[in-house]
Amino acid sequence: MAHGESSLVAPYFKDIEQQRETNTLGMWVFLVTEVMLFGGIFLVYAVYYFNYHDAFSEAGKELNLVLASINTLVLLCSSLTMALAVYACQTDKQKMLVTFLTLTLILGAVFLGIKGFEYFEKYEHGLIPGANFHYEGEYPLQASLFFGLYFAATGLHATHMIVGGTILAIITVKAMRGFYTSVNYDTIENMGLYWHFVDIAWVFIFPLFYLIER
Repeated sequence: MAHGESSLVAPYFKDIEQQRETNTLGMWVFLVTEVMLFGGIFLVYAVYYFNYHDAFSEAGKELNLVLASINTLVLLCSSLTMALAVYACQTDKQKMLVTFLTLTLILGAVFLGIKGFEYFEKYEHGLIPGANFHYEGEYPLQASLFFGLYFAATGLHATHMIVGGTILAIITVKAMRGFYTSVNYDTIENMGLYWHFVDIAWVFIFPLFYLIER
């Protein structure tokens, strides 16, 4: 192991390759738990949709399909820039790495901004479940369930975006200082795995809530 590599390896690992494999395995284990978390919400949604099909179809039309479609495009673009950032780090292209990490961060912020505006729309129309919930459709109680699941799923997703964006901002600052190289790229790679998972979660949320019966 080269001297430069040895300074990057924690004392409880044999070499940097073992450290990288362990970090990657840890990330995959974490993502499996996240799949179960989102999967629970999707399972509850499926049960209620089966029982209240007409009500959920009607309530789904209250969601802003245009904004959600734009957000889907934004998130898919952020997955591309994140993948390019991983490639840049693995090939020691430092300027390219910082550029694509920054673009990913910006796209994530755009997604959250649009989602915040969408939430404000729901607030203005009284579609947030609770004491002030107001729905003029045929199935107000079932619609409340639909919007409760909508806010649970998209709120959990947005929380993951905020956490991921915060970590990504820290990584970007460190990348600007030249901390990551083709030898020390596992943090960037694992950040990419997390970011792609968040994108995949949205790929399920989007059709379940926005495209239902459209």
